[in-house]
Amino acid sequence: MSRQRAVVVGGAGFLGSHLCERLLLDGLEVVCLDNYLTSTPANISHLGELGPFTELRHDATDHIDIPGNIDVVLHFASPASPVDYLNLPIQTLRVGAIGTQHTLDLAREKGARYILASTSEVYGDPEVHPQHEGYWGNVNPIGPRSVYDEAKRYAEALAMAYRRTHEVNTGIVRIFNTYGPRMRCNDGRAIPTFIWQALRGRPLTVAGDGSQTRSACYVDDLVEAVVRMVDSDAAGPVNLGNPDERSILDLAERIRGLVGSTSSIEFVPRPVDDPAIRRPDISLAGQLLGWAPTISLDDGLKRTIEWFRRLDEAAYGDSDGGFRASRAGQWGNDL
Repeated sequence: MSRQRAVVVGGAGFLGSHLCERLLLDGLEVVCLDNYLTSTPANISHLGELGPFTELRHDATDHIDIPGNIDVVLHFASPASPVDYLNLPIQTLRVGAIGTQHTLDLAREKGARYILASTSEVYGDPEVHPQHEGYWGNVNPIGPRSVYDEAKRYAEALAMAYRRTHEVNTGIVRIFNTYGPRMRCNDGRAIPTFIWQALRGRPLTVAGDGSQTRSACYVDDLVEAVVRMVDSDAAGPVNLGNPDERSILDLAERIRGLVGSTSSIEFVPRPVDDPAIRRPDISLAGQLLGWAPTISLDDGLKRTIEWFRRLDEAAYGDSDGGFRASRAGQWGNDL
């Protein structure tokens, strides 16, 4: 990688911590900026052993001042699970709006490449399938999920405005459902919820009848795509995800089998504006980045299950890690 010093905003989160780790392994100096609203210092506690790593506890909605040269700014800060953004709606909107502006200002000041982590949620409950970058989406702007959907849509618009007006070298990646180690067991997303339930012999809570689909990408594949985006000058948006589309019920049954659990399946009400289908068209990522995912669903799930098996339950304060099946179920089965 030609760029030498990176700032990862939201670097202690699930995706951000994996990205920090990869950049360090690639020989970059990494500055992680995070306020730990939905993340944990444990995700990055080992990173100082891998290379020049600086941790800054800071809220991106406050002015960002980092001395020295910066080659790339990656904005990965936002509550991203339904439990988080529905409990933290104002914070989600603020980091999508004010946080995006502050990170863009930092990139502009330093003459840095800028990568915005957007989301497949900009497509809403899609009427086009699979979803391609030219599709404008079907989002309810006042529904409960809009705090996340519209924050990301605004962030994309702001990034493009900085590119056109201030010539900031921006790139937008639309991240589809991603999973892997360091996900929180109690964040309400389908894969960690099903794994945690299966490991404890609890019923797996499937929203609706489980026929709604998602496409799950293992985190290492996703990070590889982001690194390639950094090294390009592509503006995007570029879809990043695995087009291997599965029903939620299939995911639950697959995880139950891989865990070796005898858990039952429990169907719970489906939440408002829960998308019926989700699958990325990644043709553009192939053309611009030469990228496609390589890790199969079963291999990725096995790695993730093993990580959850090794979790120290004491770190969560009780045997359920604060987890309640009924609570997870009410948020649906986002990944």
